[in-house]
Amino acid sequence: MNEVLRQEKKYPIDAAQGAMLRARLDRLMLRDTHNGAQGYRIRSLYFDTLDDQDFSDKVDGLELRRKIRLRAYSPDADFAMLEIKQKQGPYQRKRSLRVSRADAERLCRGDYRPLTQYDDPFAAECYGLLHCRCYRPKAVVEYLRQAYIARENHIRITLDSRITGTETSFDLFSRNLPQFPVMDPFHMVLEVKYNGFLLSYIKDLLDEVHRPELSISKYCLARQLTLGAIS
Repeated sequence: MNEVLRQEKKYPIDAAQGAMLRARLDRLMLRDTHNGAQGYRIRSLYFDTLDDQDFSDKVDGLELRRKIRLRAYSPDADFAMLEIKQKQGPYQRKRSLRVSRADAERLCRGDYRPLTQYDDPFAAECYGLLHCRCYRPKAVVEYLRQAYIARENHIRITLDSRITGTETSFDLFSRNLPQFPVMDPFHMVLEVKYNGFLLSYIKDLLDEVHRPELSISKYCLARQLTLGAIS
């Protein structure tokens, strides 16, 4: 199991602001080695309870809440990452476990028994939570990410664009996953993740972008067709 504890802020920005930020971040921070020309693809399958408790907790702004997802980076990947993110005051605690593609495919079908074969307490915790709380696959979200890193305070800044989702298919590795846009294609999500505090030169750069903080997650955006419009 891997574990990260950090603060995370999200902001909706437009494409022009994103282009300006990328140009400046290229001069100030290190590019993630996976970036490539357009960024790298992320696809996540989200699980929720039968009554969509995690969705409701997020929309209601509960201080203590969680989300469970299975994340892959390519339809050809031979593994996926099972993750639990928990909101704890100003911090986000993320724990993750690498699972094989075959096991991930079973998880996508709501079969959580493969987790009992992993010699890791986190796998046992995930199995118990998914099974006892009757979690089911609910939505897939996909987007392109460009990431920048500063070693100080483990600062990570990401720009997520072309955000799409689906509630009709849960095949994480499909090459033809039916999806719809969940955000205006001329907008993107800026995420700022750090431990402790932001360095002044990065804070000054971000302050140049006029941006309200985004309180709704990509998962919630992907569920709005069936669960109603989100303010």
